[in-house]
Amino acid sequence: MIYLKEANLKDSEKEYLFTKDMPVDENGLTNPWHDISREDFENIALKKMISYKEGKDLPEGHVPETFLFLWDEDEIVGQFRVRHYLTDALRLGAGHIGYFIKKEFRNKGYGKIGLKLTLEKAKEIIPEDEVYLRVNKDNIPSLKVMLSCGGKICREDENKYYVRIKR
Repeated sequence: MIYLKEANLKDSEKEYLFTKDMPVDENGLTNPWHDISREDFENIALKKMISYKEGKDLPEGHVPETFLFLWDEDEIVGQFRVRHYLTDALRLGAGHIGYFIKKEFRNKGYGKIGLKLTLEKAKEIIPEDEVYLRVNKDNIPSLKVMLSCGGKICREDENKYYVRIKR
């Protein structure tokens, strides 16, 4: 069974193993906790992931954000993040949702399933009528995932497509 679960203390060991191995920056999704120690993950990173949902301890210019892990049975295969609302910078940039699928699970449908589940969760969180996403032009598999979930390219620049999904 494939499902989403919010970052939480109960699953911290598996969340730690997944997060520390995520790249620092891949296709625009950043991970400030790459290669973090187990202790720092639990005492710093995980606490931040959980508090960001409540809008607490946010870095300057950031908005509340919910961290979701995509699970297949008892293994984490991806991470999805939902920003609760947009600033002007987010509206023109990263948008509401960012995601990462672990390399060995790519091209197996997890991105599409995870984005569909995240869009359902986003209905509880996001006040706007459409969800904003951004994707690097060289990341065609991710663009296909967004389009297959109802996305439409609304604009592009030299390096990125900006996708909107009506709710």
